[in-house]
Amino acid sequence: MSQNTIPFHITVSDSKTDGLLPESEQKNKSLTKKFRFFYFSWFIGIAVICSILDLWTKQAIFRYLGMPGEKETWWIWKDVFGFQTALNEGALFGMGQGFVIAFAVLSIVMLAGIVIWVVAPFSKNLFLIIVMGLISGGIVGNLYDRLGLHQLRWNDGFHLPDAPVYAVRDWILVMLGSYSWPNFNLADSYLVCGVIFLAVYTLFFTEKPSHE
Repeated sequence: MSQNTIPFHITVSDSKTDGLLPESEQKNKSLTKKFRFFYFSWFIGIAVICSILDLWTKQAIFRYLGMPGEKETWWIWKDVFGFQTALNEGALFGMGQGFVIAFAVLSIVMLAGIVIWVVAPFSKNLFLIIVMGLISGGIVGNLYDRLGLHQLRWNDGFHLPDAPVYAVRDWILVMLGSYSWPNFNLADSYLVCGVIFLAVYTLFFTEKPSHE
């Protein structure tokens, strides 16, 4: 299946000589700019909604359950699925503990790269725009926490008393039998789903190079 079978596909091109173009071509370029604005609006809308949902749920759960260990797990399905607060100083699923600054810088670079891709005059479609909005929402939600903007303070005995927390707030707990899957949040879910969608798109909806 070729990329052109994906709906809302357009190719965008920039020209600095709009005044020299025939009237029909100028109209086409004007239409192209409208599509670029349409795509950018979708991207911003999805990224903003996703990040707000992530930050709101973190705030609500931490307000109700407190810091890690303060209250017992809030089980929705006993010993299978529930809510439990945790603070992650690493990346997804707790990997790379202690590299908060490195992950924050990487998040900023990735977010800037995505925005540049969205606004650049490259061939793109609505599906990819939605996926990038989803991923950006996840990046923003976790970056907010890594920068310590939630204004939490450590009280666990392992950090300096009342020191600022530069860690991601996790609260979703899933048990796989006796194994506790690393706590995660909505932002993590956005990132994982976004990567899966990109992989599926790359494997099944892009043109394969010919070997003639």
